[in-house]
Amino acid sequence: MSFTLETSLATAVGEKPAKQLQRGFGMETVGDLVAHFPRRYAVRGELTPISELPVGEPATIVAEVRSASVRSMRNRRGKIVEVIIGDGQDEMSLTFFGQEWRLKELTQGRRGVFSGKVGMYRDELQFSHPDYQLFEDDGDAVRSATEFADLPIPLYPATSTVRSWEVSKLIATVLDQLGPVPDPLSDEMRAQQKMLPAREALEKIHRPRTEIDHRHARHTLRMHEALVMQTALLQQRLLVKSAAATPRPAQPGGLLERFDRALSFTLTPDQETVGAQLAADLVSDSPMNRLVQGEVGSGKTLVALRAMLQAIETGGQCALIAPTEVLAGQHIRSITKMLGPDIAAEVIPTLLTGQMAAADRRRASLRVASGQARIVVGTHALLSDKTTFADLGFVVVDEQHRFGVEQRETLRAKGTHPHVLVLTATPIPRTVAMTVFGDLDVSTIRTMPAGRAGIETYVAPIAEKPAWFHRVWERTAEEVANGHQVFVVCAAIDTEGDGSAVQDDGTVLEAPPEGGPKGPRFGVVQVAELLGHQTSTSHLRIAILHGRMPGDEKDTIMQSFARGDIDVIVATTVIEVGVDVPNASTMVILDADRFGVSQLHQLRGRVGRGEVPGLCLLVTEALIASPARDRVDAVAATLDGFELAEVDLELRGEGDVLGDTQSGMRSSLKLLRVVKDASLIQQARGIAQGILDEDPTLEGHPELAVLLAARVSSEERAALRKN
Repeated sequence: MSFTLETSLATAVGEKPAKQLQRGFGMETVGDLVAHFPRRYAVRGELTPISELPVGEPATIVAEVRSASVRSMRNRRGKIVEVIIGDGQDEMSLTFFGQEWRLKELTQGRRGVFSGKVGMYRDELQFSHPDYQLFEDDGDAVRSATEFADLPIPLYPATSTVRSWEVSKLIATVLDQLGPVPDPLSDEMRAQQKMLPAREALEKIHRPRTEIDHRHARHTLRMHEALVMQTALLQQRLLVKSAAATPRPAQPGGLLERFDRALSFTLTPDQETVGAQLAADLVSDSPMNRLVQGEVGSGKTLVALRAMLQAIETGGQCALIAPTEVLAGQHIRSITKMLGPDIAAEVIPTLLTGQMAAADRRRASLRVASGQARIVVGTHALLSDKTTFADLGFVVVDEQHRFGVEQRETLRAKGTHPHVLVLTATPIPRTVAMTVFGDLDVSTIRTMPAGRAGIETYVAPIAEKPAWFHRVWERTAEEVANGHQVFVVCAAIDTEGDGSAVQDDGTVLEAPPEGGPKGPRFGVVQVAELLGHQTSTSHLRIAILHGRMPGDEKDTIMQSFARGDIDVIVATTVIEVGVDVPNASTMVILDADRFGVSQLHQLRGRVGRGEVPGLCLLVTEALIASPARDRVDAVAATLDGFELAEVDLELRGEGDVLGDTQSGMRSSLKLLRVVKDASLIQQARGIAQGILDEDPTLEGHPELAVLLAARVSSEERAALRKN
């Protein structure tokens, strides 16, 4: 029987192993199994350093048996088999209870792969009841001893129930019976790119004879992933461009012209350039599909508002969706203020959120459905089936990374091919933009408006200098005494005495195990109480803000802070984006090492927004040269968000930086790495563009079409089709 990639695992390997693979890895088909690639390779002649094993974590090593013995247990009947294995420099023990037969297998000099959870016993490393696979003596007359010693051993991501070598055996079973597999590259392209045929690449990545085998195979399969991903993104771009949109030209003497005449300042060069790009997109008969990225405070909202006014002039409505109630409320106030009373009265900016009073929400919904509200700002409430528009012509998604593609497309579907503008204040490295947002045109605002006083950033390392913690609050009081206001940001709402911490979403981080990583030390509740009792801050007007508070209460507090009625606001990251209080001079971030580079930069951007110089204090207990401290130090070293985006990618890796799938492609990647493989992705994009220029429906490239359908789930394809 010959298998295909679509053959079920139950058919290929049997019911029991199939269930284990499904539970452990979510695998359903032979294609899923052969796409479970080795994480690394060991060599039979190579002994893995025992000194690098992480205590408390599962690990797999290659080692040699040094000795084996059996002894009686002290406090109970039975015997313990103890085996010492070594790597030439260090040793560790294996223990088995009541299994004396192990002595026949684990004899001195035998080598093998050993797997288990690394423990400590009497200050020595230990595997208790590990799984293992011993290497057979060279009985293959064809293979020389040297070849055998150098043969790479694939080590796979494993679970407690499915070990690495068990995965290896199951993959060998299906490879032996696997028939031809689709190859996204034609014979000509494969020769040009010096790639292996797809079937051969699978064979060599799982059963390499040499290091060159698996390196060549991995390179080929990375190209396949990049080509499939870029083809899907470019197909999506073509699909959007092929839809018929309503052109939205600006009218002489219209809203946009009136708005520009009333501006009290001059647009920055980047605002003018990006504004011209948006204006050109809006007069096209195909929908705009553009991402605008820019630093915090660079004027993205102004650029978006000018585009909204152009879209409104031809009768369309505009919807701006924001990720939080606080940000939505901030947007409606700032948009209304920027429009001025006359234009605001014509376009009726309307707020629609889930936490509004029922009567207010009904009135807002009626204005939206009737078309009376020309600019609608909201949260996820805009996605509700009950929310309808008269003529949705323009969609703005603020802070794109907070929304999944499905949510973006749900809003888009409420109009007839509306123009879409995506905003982000998180600068995106070029490689990420090409990988994740490859279906969007990308514009960048780098220049900042004139008149900003700037921000100074300092690290307060309180583990090394405990007195600095008290100095932080003295500095806070000094800023308030100078007539300014202060943000204090915590990583949790509430930190209990047992070490657990409640976060914005209600998740409870349990107390860490003895010797484990610490949870957040400072919670909003505790810090507000601390400031109320500190001599330097007890007289200040202090309020708290976090994600679990009712929306109207959060909005009231933010408005009070904006008016200057509150001196210090102690909050979670609910104030991360969009909150604009020009009089706020200082940002204190506690447990700063618990935040990512981009998030710290976002938070810092809440101050120094007006004529008041900004101060950011990053309070941390992380030790020098630790990865957590490196993140904090990197933020203190520069104000350039684009430089920090690259640092963030370098420090954390793209898995954490990319976060949830935005394009529908990320979940399909197994081997591709957007930093290391940037040139390969660029190369694949060129190949994909050439293919689609000649064959947009892929009729002449059926194998690429098959892979596209297999690697991009039906849900993801459905989301892509909604554009």
